[in-house]
Amino acid sequence: MNEPRIQQGSAARRPGRAGVVVLAVISVLLLGATGLLYSKYRKSVADYTRVTAEEETTRLRYDRAVSEIVAIQDSLNAIVLGENATHLVPAQPLDEGNPPGTLHDRVLGRIATLKAAVERTKERIAQLDAGLKKSGVKIAGMERMIAGLRRSVSEKEMHIAQLATQVDTLETRVAGLSTEVAVKQQDIESKERELATIFYAMGTKKELTRAGVVAGKGGVLGIGKTLKPSGTINETAFTPLDTDQDIVIRIPSDKAQVLSAQPVTSYVIQPVGEDLVELRILDPKEFRKVKHLVILMT
Repeated sequence: MNEPRIQQGSAARRPGRAGVVVLAVISVLLLGATGLLYSKYRKSVADYTRVTAEEETTRLRYDRAVSEIVAIQDSLNAIVLGENATHLVPAQPLDEGNPPGTLHDRVLGRIATLKAAVERTKERIAQLDAGLKKSGVKIAGMERMIAGLRRSVSEKEMHIAQLATQVDTLETRVAGLSTEVAVKQQDIESKERELATIFYAMGTKKELTRAGVVAGKGGVLGIGKTLKPSGTINETAFTPLDTDQDIVIRIPSDKAQVLSAQPVTSYVIQPVGEDLVELRILDPKEFRKVKHLVILMT
């Protein structure tokens, strides 16, 4: 009677062990799933952190790029051209640090400075573009800004080239005008010398008569003739005198007399030594109204 009971208890315990096994398997699966989910979570956190860092880096690069673009644009704006081209030549006097030299040289120096500034700006734009490409930052708006900077630089270069051409053209015109002015000045000086120059002849009655400078006029039958300039000009008998440079004629004689028609108030004859007198011109403008002076030594 006891054996059937034992068999029933053994049979009852067998299902309990199977449940434990199933639970163990389920636990293992849950642990594996949990580990996988945790691993994915950690990867997601790492990806998020990386993306956030990259975004921050990109934002900083973008901000720096924008700042650089603004700085470059400010540099371009500082290059004064067009209607303000008069600023090419500094207004300060030479003693206030302004470099010496002709106006042309100073303008060319200013143009060279502008060219150098544009070249530096082009280098900055190239470095900015290369840095953005290297960092992988590719934003349409920024690309348009860089393109705009390049256009602005090109416009500045074109204006500078035009200014250089204008300076060369003006220099040619100035050179021509300088030559013309020099010729005119020479003409004026020549005219002034011509106006200021008189011609004088001096000598005894015999010497002046033989040279044809004077002749006896008036009188009766050769008596009472007055010695006067002949009116015939023998240039070899006269000596030029620039009255703007010299107003004194030394006469090697005790006495002298002016036979020509110079106003008597425009000169004076006075002794200056033994057998020496001088004619001093007091009013050159009046004196040289008569171009030929005849002095008789007595």
